[in-house]
Amino acid sequence: MSDPAVQRMVSDIIRSPEDKRVYRGLEFTNGIKAILISDPTTDKSSAALDVHIGSLSDPPNISGLAHFCEHMLFLGTEKYPKENEYSQFLSEHAGSSNAFTSGEHTNYYFDVSHEHLQGALDRFAQFFLCPLFDESCKDREVNSVDSEHEKNLMNDAWRLFQLEKATGNPDHPFSKFGTGNKLTLETRPSKDGIDVRQELLKFHSTFYSSNLMALCVLGRESLDELTNMVVKLFAEVENKSVPIPEFPEHPFQEEHLRQFYKVVPVKDIRNLYVTFPIPDLQKYYKSNPGHYLGHLIGHEGPGSLLSELKSKGWVNTLVGGQKEGAKGFMFFIINVDLTEEGLLHVEDIIFHMFQYIQKLRTEGPQEWVFQECKDLNTVAFRFKDKERPRGYTSKVAGLLHYYPLEEVLAAEYLLEDFRPDLIEMVLDKLRPENVRVAVVSKSFEGLTDKTEEWYGTQYKQEAISEEVIKKWQNADLNGKFKLPTKNEFIPTNFEIYPLEKDAPPYPTLIKDTAMSKVWFKQDDKFFLPKACLNFEFFSPFAYVDPLHCNMAYLYLELLKDSLNEYAYAAELAGLNYDLQNTIYGMYNGVYWHQHAPHCESTRNVITAKPVQWKTETFSADSSRFEIIKEAYMRSLNNFRAEQPHQHAMYYLRLLMTEVAWTKDELKEALDDVTLPRLKAFIPQLLSRLHIEALLHGNITKQSALGMMQMLEDTLIEHAHTKPLLPSQLIRYREVQVPDRGWYVYQQRNEVHNNCGIEIYYQTDMQNTHENMLLELFCQIISEPCFNTLRTKEQLGYIVFSGPRRANGVQGLRFIIQSEKAPHYLESRVEAFLRTMERSVEEMADEAFNKHIQALAIRRLDKPKKLAAECAKYWGEIISQQYNFDRDNIEVAYLKTLTKENVMQFYRDLLAVDAPKRHKVSVHVLSREMDSCPVVGEFPCQNDVNLAPAPSLPQPVLVQDMTEFKRSLPLFPLAKQHINFMAAKL
Repeated sequence: MSDPAVQRMVSDIIRSPEDKRVYRGLEFTNGIKAILISDPTTDKSSAALDVHIGSLSDPPNISGLAHFCEHMLFLGTEKYPKENEYSQFLSEHAGSSNAFTSGEHTNYYFDVSHEHLQGALDRFAQFFLCPLFDESCKDREVNSVDSEHEKNLMNDAWRLFQLEKATGNPDHPFSKFGTGNKLTLETRPSKDGIDVRQELLKFHSTFYSSNLMALCVLGRESLDELTNMVVKLFAEVENKSVPIPEFPEHPFQEEHLRQFYKVVPVKDIRNLYVTFPIPDLQKYYKSNPGHYLGHLIGHEGPGSLLSELKSKGWVNTLVGGQKEGAKGFMFFIINVDLTEEGLLHVEDIIFHMFQYIQKLRTEGPQEWVFQECKDLNTVAFRFKDKERPRGYTSKVAGLLHYYPLEEVLAAEYLLEDFRPDLIEMVLDKLRPENVRVAVVSKSFEGLTDKTEEWYGTQYKQEAISEEVIKKWQNADLNGKFKLPTKNEFIPTNFEIYPLEKDAPPYPTLIKDTAMSKVWFKQDDKFFLPKACLNFEFFSPFAYVDPLHCNMAYLYLELLKDSLNEYAYAAELAGLNYDLQNTIYGMYNGVYWHQHAPHCESTRNVITAKPVQWKTETFSADSSRFEIIKEAYMRSLNNFRAEQPHQHAMYYLRLLMTEVAWTKDELKEALDDVTLPRLKAFIPQLLSRLHIEALLHGNITKQSALGMMQMLEDTLIEHAHTKPLLPSQLIRYREVQVPDRGWYVYQQRNEVHNNCGIEIYYQTDMQNTHENMLLELFCQIISEPCFNTLRTKEQLGYIVFSGPRRANGVQGLRFIIQSEKAPHYLESRVEAFLRTMERSVEEMADEAFNKHIQALAIRRLDKPKKLAAECAKYWGEIISQQYNFDRDNIEVAYLKTLTKENVMQFYRDLLAVDAPKRHKVSVHVLSREMDSCPVVGEFPCQNDVNLAPAPSLPQPVLVQDMTEFKRSLPLFPLAKQHINFMAAKL
């Protein structure tokens, strides 16, 4: 097909051999680059557009303008002026959307049910053709940007990100503050007589030029249909021939090098950041010298830099490699966390880094290492999981700016040319005279003399002395450092086992004994050489009290610590494992690419090694024990600095669950954990167990039974494990709130200057009828909730409504983080809920059916990869509901629900005077608030734009959690969906 709007069409796009989708690349006459993806099986369609302009292009006097422009584009266009038209359309058709702004990119994306791509794309395209930038929207939305910045203000990652910008060349665009806030987007401009709306229009009309845009669209339509669709909509975007911003000068010049920064964090963390400026290596993507060096410097096997620093007791983790800057400059980083001892040896740690770099120089670039990186990438590309449409289009749109259309899918995996000259060129930049060092630690409190402008980070800057630089320059070879050995785990045989005859579509119980219940499912959807193994080890000792909970946690942390060196090579080759303690015992998950030569032995290690740690071999080493215990203590303390809305969710969980230890209780009991005590605990923990497992993927029933047998034999032989009694397999239950009860629990967040609230309307136990009523109600209110409470009323950046489910019980919840007081938020949520009653009552049948359809599509959206399908089944197993066909059963029921059912649900359970209303609210006050009434009337709510709030009864204030739980009954557990006699084959 020829179209004057299309300059070039590309059909031979390199894709993964397992990828069944078809692709076409387009170059529009106006300069837009596009990738179209036709996938006749997709449930959701999606599109993304990436503009190669970000906050580095903000005008110097209006920080955050690019980001503000991104927010504003969602709020009305000339063709679709209603401010929530786009989000409402998506919500009614099972869709969602988002966007992000970085230094060089603004990326917009959405997904929607596959029948409605055309309508969604039309609304989306207008962002780039004719946005309104409505004055009243602008005045409100600036609060949302301000609230977004407020949320990040006490977050160490954001603080360090900005501090790095602040300590380079102040005239370089890299130094800008990208998020923006009320000061930069409203207060200051209005003081200077700047009209921000005019600036937004100017920014959009200057930079939103078609030659800087890249588009990716995925749908069920054929490539020709998709081509017609995008040409119609995007060929009209104007090409203003804006050059792609380039930054040939590095923000770190001579005067910013050899500097040492002491930084005070918010959380009690200790990190060392070592950074070198390097040139932009993007154009060398086919040889990727930065990746080669990152692979070696960041290696975690025997002989590695990490291995040596760990054995000295100075660090626990290390990250090394290239870091993006912008077009024109990059960084090479080596970051480690520090133990208490490590903090005293920063100079020595950096000396070791230079010793390792010296080792790489002496050995010279090794072709076999490059070949190994290439092999790992080849396997990863060949067997990569199918992506979810929304994330996929967003990523591909961003990559289009960097790679030719033919290579855009493969470029990040392609390694073609071994270029020792480039490796040596980058290695040559990693010298002491180019280094920048930052140490982050609470120990610097009170010893700093500088404050970063936007986040208020306290720091001190010192030049690194000549003699230290000399010492590092003279780093010799250290005999402990060795290049990694060949990775024996890289898979070579990719056989897919034939499906067993009459293989059932859902997991089946293939073993059910006193010791274990084993569920098995051979993969019949993805046909990749992968498998997921999940094991839950039930032990009554794991959560008896805070002391035992701490010991279970430390045991598994020490175990992972000891496995790390061995398992790292396997991890590189695609075998990942996860070990964590749970309230019922321990969880072990293993996910792997099959048929690596040594995978059997690795699987054995991952599944059986925990129990071979008999007490005598568990002499872990007391220094590792102390280091890991101290890090655990800090992580418990650091919970105080989490976001207010996260605190609200945490307190609600404590209130509603029968048994839950608090962070404070765990802290208090941690002193009592000693190494001898821990050693005595392990045999006790393993002495009585029940294992429930799900083995899922490219495996046969025989090998699944064999693996399980091996695990049980090991446990019996080494730990003398016996089965638990059936009566010991208890599950915790949920507190039952009485009819018309309303309880409020208040706490303060001492770090953030924002409030958080979670309001929970407990509805009933989980069963098909209740589940669908709740989910349908949530679907109906979701978009209006965001539109009312965030876009219109601007209560805060975080505004959420949806179901809350725990221990077989469920309800409706609202979560908000805001600078406004909790009792005000409470009254606005009640006002909103009341408006929804009328809204549902007056809803036309067509609109009601759209919601049913949208929810059905969401629920029937197929998992894209084995791990996602496995997680679904595993959720059924650990909740002990075993409803493996839940989606089909519940959607069939959903389609029978009427508007009257939803009204009845609202009147019985949610209305202010509902006979069965059960409400629990958690109010988290900001650090500045001493106290706050639990309920109040707000005269300002008479504002004509605000829905009137109902007057609320006086709630019960929960003073003592234990007393609260003691005074209320518990729900029974949810019914199991399965007849165990029938489930056995």
